[in-house]
This record gives sequence, structure tokens and C-alpha cells, in this order.
Amino acid sequence: MNNGCMPKIVLATLNASFGHSSLALRYLKANLGELGDEAEIREYVIAQRPIDIAAALLKGSPKIIGLGVYIWNVVQTSHVLSLLKKISPKTKLVVGGPEVSYEKNHPIVAKADYVVAGEGEEGFRRLCEQLLKGSQPLQRWIPEIQPNVNELTLPYHLYTESDIAHRAIYVEASRGCPYKCEFCLSSIAKKVRQFDLERFLAEMQTLMDRGVRQFKFIDRTFNLNIKVANKILQFFLDRADLGLFVHFEMVPDRFPDELREIVSKFPAGSLQFEVGVQTFDPETGKRISRRLDETALIRNMNFLIDETNVHVHADLIAGLPGEDFATFASGFDKLVATKPQEIQVGILKRLHGTPIIRHETEWALVFDEEPPYEVLHTKTMSFAELRKVKRFARLWDLVANSGNFRDSYSLIWQEGRPFSEFMTFTEWLEGEVGAFHKIALGRLAQLLLNYLVEQKGMDEAKVGPLIAADYARPGRNLPKALAVFVKSVPQSAAPEATPKRQARHLRS
Repeated sequence: MNNGCMPKIVLATLNASFGHSSLALRYLKANLGELGDEAEIREYVIAQRPIDIAAALLKGSPKIIGLGVYIWNVVQTSHVLSLLKKISPKTKLVVGGPEVSYEKNHPIVAKADYVVAGEGEEGFRRLCEQLLKGSQPLQRWIPEIQPNVNELTLPYHLYTESDIAHRAIYVEASRGCPYKCEFCLSSIAKKVRQFDLERFLAEMQTLMDRGVRQFKFIDRTFNLNIKVANKILQFFLDRADLGLFVHFEMVPDRFPDELREIVSKFPAGSLQFEVGVQTFDPETGKRISRRLDETALIRNMNFLIDETNVHVHADLIAGLPGEDFATFASGFDKLVATKPQEIQVGILKRLHGTPIIRHETEWALVFDEEPPYEVLHTKTMSFAELRKVKRFARLWDLVANSGNFRDSYSLIWQEGRPFSEFMTFTEWLEGEVGAFHKIALGRLAQLLLNYLVEQKGMDEAKVGPLIAADYARPGRNLPKALAVFVKSVPQSAAPEATPKRQARHLRS
């Protein structure tokens, strides 16, 4: 809000947690032109009560409320819209975002006065200009007007000091993706548009001067243009002594020598790559228009793990059309063999607008109608199998991805097959405790020790110290059952900006 005046336009969304921030809202406000001074950004979290959010949104009696809608907040946002319409029917309600941009029959659309599809900077500005002039736009659905990214006003000055101190700072150097992966919304906008690099890096320097140390790039294919990627990496490498942490999404089978050279220079705890593997099955990959060079992928993953300090977060998807339980397990084992710090196992989601739906009949894809629209069963994977994978993924996140058992979790399979052995552990643990989310960390450590000793027949004197050291490494006090195994634990050294989860994976 500017000049002490109440805003005519409120831009809002419900983030997954307080630590997240919305780059999209900041783009919209930055590109409202003269109306920018009439607009205010208000961010909430999905855990808040819809009635409280509605009351906060109506503070100051704005004429227009724009809400960003995503897969993680659509249920709560729908409730907020219903309340707003009943409490203040004259307020114009506008929705936008990926959840509402591609299917006009989405239930939430009926609750809004207008929908701005796709990249909304231009469409939202024009709509607001008309509404504030008293004009009645001719259509409720505002089609996407894809902007020239180098004519946009960059929004990074709209990150407040509080944002910098408490929230993730998202940035983008490009928009679009050239690939056609049918499960991904980026496949809809295939053209890649690059922001002017010097202008972008000047904004990054300003953020750094203001104290930003964590940068999360939302570019879908950061390493598509190797020259640009190298220049951006060099920019951050030159300032790495400030204690930075930078996150990128990378194409896993495209990693030429010039990129390898610069990546290998980054200090520990400063660089994270999110690597979208998704499937190792070539027939499945071909079916969903995701072609992957497995040899190049494994070679690049081995390089990143063995010859760099990069924290690698790799993704796999279960439930893709045509892939069965056995081929998914085989792919998981291949990925484990490359030893990434994290493997995120997800279930296929039916994102609105994605072409994955074209396989619905042939491969008997049945999706949950409620968010996050996960596939329930397919022609080749049963409901029971997908539920097994879901439970497996939850426990893998707690035990492996968390870094809490960095040196001990691989004992679960040793020389065996990781997927099969960890699935056995999953089923055993479920029988012991039921719901995984209720397990305290100390209890989980004790259960892991019990499993390895009692079920796998391992020597407690050997595995106990490993689990105890893992548990204590971040500075935790050991429970009595583990304290007997270790007297002192070396602490991992990480830059201050390195998130705790990633820091736990660092070697001393």
C-alpha cells in the first residue's frame, strides 16, 4: 500500500507455508503501470482459516481482488472465493495461475468474476484498467497475452526486507520449455524466452546487496542454453565467499564439458540441482514424449556426485502410462546406484491442461477428482501397488532424503536391491507404528536400529554407532538408547545460507 491509501487492487495467494513467496504476484504488481500504486500484495498460507483470509482480503474495501490458484491451494482458495462473494458481492474477483488457466470448466471458475489465463501481466493490467474505469469487459475469460519478457518490469524490488529475512526468494532467467513431457504444464508453452542477461544479473546483485543469500531459480530448463547457464553460474561462483545457496532445475542428460568445469568449482553447500529423471523405461518415456539418454544421464549423475559438491535432488514418477511396478522398481534401483542425495518419488498427477489425459482410455488411467489429482490405478499398476509406492515414498523422505540417517540408511539393502529391500522395511515399520507421520525422530532411529539388528541380523555394535552418529550430527542430544554407542560426533560445516536438510548431507 502506498502513500497511506487503502488499495483498490489486492493481489493475493495462499502459499504452502510461510517460508514460500509468490514471484507471480510480484510480477503482476510490477507490471500494472500507473495502477501499481493502487495495488497491494497480501500472502497467506493454506493452514489459515478461509474466513480469516476473507476478512483480511476485504480490509480497506478493495474494488478488485486477484487470487493466484495452484494445485496446492485450490480447495482453500475455492472456499475463500465463496465467502468473498457472499460477504462482498460488489468486489470483483479475479483468478489466475496454472490451476485455472487451461480448462474453462474448472469448478472454481464459476466462483470468480474473471479468469486471467496463462502469463497474466498484460491481461490482468488491461482488465484492472477497464474495471476501475467502470467499464464492463466483454468476456469473463481473459486469454493469455504472452509478453516479451524483456519489456516486462522486473519485480525483484518488491521483495521486502521481511521477505528476505524469512522467505525463499524465487527468480527466473527464462520462461518456457522446449520439451513436450505430457505430464508437465511447461509442455504447453514450448517456446523458451530468455531475459536480458545483464539486466537480470544486475537485479541479482541488488538482491545480494540487500542480504539475499538463497536464490531459487524457477526456470524449467536452466541448462538448455549452455552459454547463458555458464554466465549465471560464474556470477554466483564469483560471489560464493558470501555463503550462498543457489537452486536450479536441470536437464539430466545435457551436461557438456564447459558446464562441468564451472560446476566443479562451487564450494560444498552452495549449489543444488533438481534433476527430473521421471522414468528409466524407454517405452514409457517415448509414450509420454520424454526421451532420455540413459547412458548420458548416468554418466552426468556420476560426475555430479563423485566430482562436485552439488546437492542432487532427483525426481521419479510412479503411475506413468504403461509403466508397471517392476519397471518402476528397476528404475529406482538404477537411480539409487548413482547416489543422489535425495530421490523424490511422486505419483502421476493429472494437471489441468496437460496432454497426459490422452492416454486415459488406452492405459486405463483413473485419477482422483480431488487435488492433487493423483492417479489411482492404471492398466499396468494397481491401486494397491500405487499405495505401496506412496507409503514407500513417505518413509524414503523421512529416512533417506532428510539426511537424518546419512551414513546408515543404505544398510537397509546393503548388497540387495534397494527398492525391494526398502519396501520390506516400509511394510515392517507400518506394522510396528501405523502412520509414518506420527513417528518422532528418536523413535524412528530406534526402530531403524531394531530392524537392522532383529530383522536383518546385523551386529548392534557396528550399526548402533552409525545410527547414533547420524542422529547426533546436527547437534541433537541423543536418546538414552543411542547414547551408549557414541561419545562425540563431528559436526558438518556448511555455509549459513545452506538449508538444514541439505546441510545434513554434507561430509565433514
